[in-house]
Amino acid sequence: MSGVGICRVLAMAAMLAVAGGSANAASQQVERGKYLVGISGCGDCHTPGHFTGKPDMSRQLGGSDVAFEIPGLGAFAGANITPDKATGIGDWSVQQIATAIRTGQRPDGRMLAPIMPYGDFARLTDADATAIAAYLKSLPPVSHKVPGPFGPGETVTTLLFRILPPGQVVQGAPK
Repeated sequence: MSGVGICRVLAMAAMLAVAGGSANAASQQVERGKYLVGISGCGDCHTPGHFTGKPDMSRQLGGSDVAFEIPGLGAFAGANITPDKATGIGDWSVQQIATAIRTGQRPDGRMLAPIMPYGDFARLTDADATAIAAYLKSLPPVSHKVPGPFGPGETVTTLLFRILPPGQVVQGAPK
């Protein structure tokens, strides 16, 4: 083999090693994100059936079917955080997802529901927030339109958890 041929082979081997290293780094980032999503309890609020004791893991992180009521603000169900473009976060970039997790600000400028603990996630490192976002982008898309949000006084069309401040009285179920 000529010197030029050897150089081409070595260059190709180097490019493959770099590409393999990048793929491995991406895979490790996704695995880190999966771990963080698991220990953070994201599936609790964002997986259908979790709050009724029967999580539907075929629609993991596809959005809740239970809303939380916050007095004076309304009722909010955990969003579909899979990469489905119609009902999830499929059009959001990794950076936009990481920003929403840490600041509560959506790409369109609106704020996430206050039940989302973004204040707690504000302390995530850039690497960890990005790893979570990379993991969410790696999931299979789940087509599931989450009910709501429901403003104060609006009719709720899903199961509801009501949060009452201290001193409030639990009322009978609405008819």
